[in-house]
Amino acid sequence: MPDVDLFSHSWTALRAAVAELPDEDFAQPSGCAGWLVRDLVCHLVIDAQDVLITLVTPAGTEPTRDAVTYWEVSRTPPTGDDPLDALTVRLAAAYEEPRLLKFHLDDVGSAAGRAAELADPGLRVGTRDEVITVADYLSAYVMEWTLHHLDLAAHLPQVARPPAQALARCRETLEKIAGTAFPASFPDQDALLVGTGRRAPTDAERAELGELAAKLPFILG
Repeated sequence: MPDVDLFSHSWTALRAAVAELPDEDFAQPSGCAGWLVRDLVCHLVIDAQDVLITLVTPAGTEPTRDAVTYWEVSRTPPTGDDPLDALTVRLAAAYEEPRLLKFHLDDVGSAAGRAAELADPGLRVGTRDEVITVADYLSAYVMEWTLHHLDLAAHLPQVARPPAQALARCRETLEKIAGTAFPASFPDQDALLVGTGRRAPTDAERAELGELAAKLPFILG
């Protein structure tokens, strides 16, 4: 599936999952350390704004990043104490009612989706003081949407999981970041959860991972 189509597919699925949440679920924990579901949804609003900003920030120099090297990789999981993370929590609380967060995500998120569909995949854009093509940027954001979809569903078993195509693409990207493949016995979702530190591997999984277990997790930021 082309980058823009997979971006749209994964983003639409994530927004639909948020739209279907009952109000009480916004106060449940998410898969992001220190964040409730409402905080995660607020972060998605900010992500959508970032997409809009980036797609209208053309760059005249050669790309410095691609869909894999876009990510800064750390071994240290976030704690939720980062100032920007804390700001997100305060912003989310200011919405007061979940319907307002839903409305804002639908409004800005729909615009980001349309902008992605209209953008020239070969255009070079600037983001985070780097240059990247639109195609690679949208491909990187498939990882963002998919991992946060898993975060949304972490404590809400009724939430539909991310699209299978997105999970498979993100696994491929993570394996390129890791420089090796995860065991074939690992479903794509488990490879992503374990690989990015969203859950610890079981003893059996650790044995299957072999030398790769010592390199985990790959925290993407």
